[in-house]
Amino acid sequence: MLPLRYPPARVVSDEEPTNEALMAAYLAGDEAAFRALFERYVPTLLRLGRRHLSGEAQAQELVQHTFMRLHGARRDFDKRSRVHPWLMTIAMNYVRDQWRARKRRPPEETLDNVRGPVATDDDPGKLEQKERAATVRRALSQLPENYREVLELYWFQDRSFAEIAEILGTTAGAARVRAHRASARLKDIIAAEVGNV
Repeated sequence: MLPLRYPPARVVSDEEPTNEALMAAYLAGDEAAFRALFERYVPTLLRLGRRHLSGEAQAQELVQHTFMRLHGARRDFDKRSRVHPWLMTIAMNYVRDQWRARKRRPPEETLDNVRGPVATDDDPGKLEQKERAATVRRALSQLPENYREVLELYWFQDRSFAEIAEILGTTAGAARVRAHRASARLKDIIAAEVGNV
């Protein structure tokens, strides 16, 4: 698969149409509205893919899959709904599918798996920071996927519990409880890993 060229991230001004207005225009046949939605969401989806999938190619596949599903399911979109939670639900479903597929495959034995993170600097502070990040990534990968997704949405995407509830199809209270339990479980996993070093 050839790497695609995606537009750079940009700030949406107040004068520009909302996501919902763009979606309505797209449903009415305006292809430029689809391109505008695509340009707005590519940076967010690439970040999501890079954080949770293995490599740039899979991050790009996430973008393509999400917009193909948006196009395929456009007639099912409820015009009273918000676009962002709907689009992020499509993306998170793809991420979950990839996690499930990864669990079914035996892990590849690579040099990175054997040696762990490799320091490229002599700076002890940077080495320690890389080791901590690797510890958190390993701990996150051990969480059940329903815990991983709520932490992704809350910590990394800075979503409110109301938004998380809408994306996950639950209540804000249930999302808050799940995030609390996921954080506690993550702390236990990290403590056990650090204790075993």
